[in-house]
Amino acid sequence: MMAEAGAGGPRLAELLALGRRLWDELEASTEPSSGAPAVQDKVRQGLDALQRAAAMVAQLELFSENEELEEIASADLKFMLLPALLGGLTLKQVDLSRRREHLESAREHFLRFLKLCRNYGLGSFQLPPGSAGEEKTESPQDPAQPNLVAMAMSRAAKIERYKQKKELENKLASMKSSVESGTADEDQIREFYILQIQKWISTSLEEIESIDQELVILRSRDAPRQAPAGPRGPSRPARSPMKPFILTRDAAQARVFGAGYPGLPTMTVDDWYEQRRKQGIVSLQDFGEAGSPPCPSPPAGASDEELQKQQQETEEKEDDEEALRKARSWDDWKDTHPRGYGNRHNMG
Repeated sequence: MMAEAGAGGPRLAELLALGRRLWDELEASTEPSSGAPAVQDKVRQGLDALQRAAAMVAQLELFSENEELEEIASADLKFMLLPALLGGLTLKQVDLSRRREHLESAREHFLRFLKLCRNYGLGSFQLPPGSAGEEKTESPQDPAQPNLVAMAMSRAAKIERYKQKKELENKLASMKSSVESGTADEDQIREFYILQIQKWISTSLEEIESIDQELVILRSRDAPRQAPAGPRGPSRPARSPMKPFILTRDAAQARVFGAGYPGLPTMTVDDWYEQRRKQGIVSLQDFGEAGSPPCPSPPAGASDEELQKQQQETEEKEDDEEALRKARSWDDWKDTHPRGYGNRHNMG
């Protein structure tokens, strides 16, 4: 196996080194935005290098399900990190229109890395829910009732992973200089790469949990867009806006009111209904005897408040008509009785 990796040679090691270097630079970047052109350019370069390296690893068949961890050469252990690094760089892409695609792709990379690690016995962990090959340790329960035991175990596992991750980072920091300078022996190199793998196991589990939460939000947001539109009733024809005018009872009132408001046209009730009939808003069936407009009836399904409001408008209209009738009677009486007529009975 070692010879095959060497045959793939420096090329494979250089691609992995380039991807690792770009990843470290992105993690230490002080750019204010992850969408900055310089940042995204590094993301693309890193993904390209790591994808080419992963294709070479698959071609060389560096890892097999039928071998043990001890059978892997120390120099080849670092190539196990390729899927995890691909997942991390995939998440750094900022194209919002492809966010869901990037999340699902990153999840597949992280899951492939975890399965590879578990196959070689690296770390004690369970695959995330919904993954092929995950352990079925929980008994079925009512989904409406939260499993408090599982929640407590999950929280304890997160705390433990966090502690282990910090310890691993401290050990890696103390060993990094000797490994990179070439002064470390083979046992130290092997331990260094295994510690890196274990650190990325914790990172991958955390990232998958975060990805699953974001995917739930994205799918719920996209669901209304994908839902088929329900049947709709016939749409109502658009009505042209009505211009303001003064509505009068007859032509005589139209002349009186029109004189006071020269800027507004006047219209009798009959004229108004005739205009509405020509516009197709009302029909002849809506008219009563002799073409007179009927009293409006409450619409079907009207609320109590609407019915009360319509009744109040009807009463106000009747009051106006009664006041107008009394005013007319008073005018007629004044025409036939001179001013002061009523006081002559008291003259001495």
